[in-house]
Amino acid sequence: MRLPHAAATHRLGVQLGQILPAASLLLLAGDLGSGKTSLTQGIGAGLGIDPREIVSPTFTLIAEYTQGRLPLYHLDLYRLDGPGVDQLNLEQYWEGEEVEPGVVVIEWPERLTYRPDRYLQIQLSHRPIGRQADIVPVGADWNLKALLEL
Repeated sequence: MRLPHAAATHRLGVQLGQILPAASLLLLAGDLGSGKTSLTQGIGAGLGIDPREIVSPTFTLIAEYTQGRLPLYHLDLYRLDGPGVDQLNLEQYWEGEEVEPGVVVIEWPERLTYRPDRYLQIQLSHRPIGRQADIVPVGADWNLKALLEL
């Protein structure tokens, strides 16, 4: 999917935020500046969260926003390696056992040493004509019709 400018990246996020069910996990991959945080701000807006409050949690690692229709859990693994990631017990977010089920967005998912059976892989990249987003649903129960309409 072509995203010619930052507003298009944000708009895609809004659309996702409006249709994603509780216990959704999104793995956002892409280089620095590819739009991962812009997409997350749009997801927050689609959930009813003020996008101005959403910043990349590069140093805090995890930011929780609970004021929308679903909670948004925004994780940034840029500064971590495998053992550091394992110590965070991230499955509590996508399994919803210790936190309210919501939408979990993980930036730099290549640092994960394990993944659940169900998630959306979103690869953001720069192209000469703008950004590109490739969305790949992994696992069952995704509303593919709604995703394809984005």
